[in-house]
Amino acid sequence: MARTPVKTTSRIAAICLSLPETEERPFGGHTSPAFRVRDKMFVVISEDRTTMTLKAPEGVQAVLVASDPERFIVPKYVGNKGWVGVRLDLATPPDWDEIAELIYDSYCLIAPKRLVTQWEASRDN
Repeated sequence: MARTPVKTTSRIAAICLSLPETEERPFGGHTSPAFRVRDKMFVVISEDRTTMTLKAPEGVQAVLVASDPERFIVPKYVGNKGWVGVRLDLATPPDWDEIAELIYDSYCLIAPKRLVTQWEASRDN
């Protein structure tokens, strides 16, 4: 494994928590990190820290899985709703710029429009 799960999870957390009104809170009886905006999840990391699941814009899931089926997967339970899984345990580390953009897209799909507008305005500065 190229990166330790703790470093990978910490890096994902830093990206998520940089977004307005984001909090880290597990869901249900799970202990794995889940990132939420206004109590709606937009990124979930698996219990074993080997995958991350996030909401993707329409059509993006299929493109990602077709482009790199080892890295990107259709996750159980939410894959049919457009969410995509990202394998974090491969020998080649993830492209962190791509991961950040996927996280930002997921946030923008879940967060209220006002927060998205606020974040986009701060990003442009």
